Amino acid sequence: MTSQGAAALATRLAFLVAGFGVACWAPLVPFAKQRLGVDDGVLGMLLLCIGLGSVIAMVITGALSARYGSKPIIVAGGLGLVVVLPLLTLASTPLTLGAALLAFGASLGSLDVAMNIHAVEVERLEARPLMSGFHALFSVGGFAGSMLMTFLLSMHIGPFESTLLCAALMLVTIVAARSRLIETAEAKDGPLFVAPRGIVLVLAGLTAITFLVEGALLDWSALLITGAGLVAATQGGLGYMVFSIAMTAGRLGGDAVTARIGDRSMIFWGGWIATAGFVLLLTAPGAVLAMAGFLLIGLGASNVVPVLFRQAGSQRAMPASLAVVAITTTGYAGNLVGPAGVGFVAKGVGLPGAFWLLAALLCLVPCCARLVTAKAVNSSGAGK
Repeated sequence: MTSQGAAALATRLAFLVAGFGVACWAPLVPFAKQRLGVDDGVLGMLLLCIGLGSVIAMVITGALSARYGSKPIIVAGGLGLVVVLPLLTLASTPLTLGAALLAFGASLGSLDVAMNIHAVEVERLEARPLMSGFHALFSVGGFAGSMLMTFLLSMHIGPFESTLLCAALMLVTIVAARSRLIETAEAKDGPLFVAPRGIVLVLAGLTAITFLVEGALLDWSALLITGAGLVAATQGGLGYMVFSIAMTAGRLGGDAVTARIGDRSMIFWGGWIATAGFVLLLTAPGAVLAMAGFLLIGLGASNVVPVLFRQAGSQRAMPASLAVVAITTTGYAGNLVGPAGVGFVAKGVGLPGAFWLLAALLCLVPCCARLVTAKAVNSSGAGK
């Protein structure tokens, strides 16, 4: 395996660990609630600690990656997940769990930013689209993590012992990736923080919209389709499941498609396909067409974010590493606060009305395709 091929493999492993780690926590939430004896309101506040830790770490990570490179931060973030995951099952008070979740979020946020910076550099070295495949491994890791943790708990293995096994798998993966990661430091001097500007602001906005859509589907799609009488309450999760499968499948094949049609066409057609999926979902008279809508949303949106990350790495308005942290942070913020915003809008116009608003926002993605890819030209043809 060439050094570039090894670096691509290491990047995939980093994305795999990130998705695996965050998914391992989800099945542990009921155990944490029972152990602490808290109500839903307190639990919700505790869960916000993950987002808070992630956002703080993302800003710091972008600055440190610009100075020292992404490799040490990928390793540190991965090891942080390894250490903190078992601690989440031991915290016996809201204060200790909040602190552990803050550290867990910080580790995840650091890894998230650093691995995307590394991905931009590896793709640049390979001179061909790779970003969709990298992001697909996050989804694969998420599926594997949730499946393994659920299986272990269903076999009546204790939460602490289950997390130890999952942490060991992450540790082996990070160790295997470490020697294959490349050095990506961009500057030994210069500012550590640069305010997002120019085209990066547009990229960040489009990323936030795309992540907002994903977060809204996760939290509200079941209520949307059950409230419309399209499926029974016990089948409410089918829509998001179809969306997730389509998203993963689209990303697994996205690099080959992007190499053929280019970044501009991928954003343009992907955005319109996702928007058409919303229209189909919101006008569907039955479950089959509604599921087709979820399928179109997943396929259409699947490669938009990977392309936006690639554009952030190729723009010249600001250092690439700081551009990546800008769109990562805004994207995460969209995923975090978007579902709450949907709930607020739904109070006034109803949940279908809130989803129509999401569809309108999503239209901005294809409308900005030419703008965000105007100067992207490379040998892979990704700037077409």
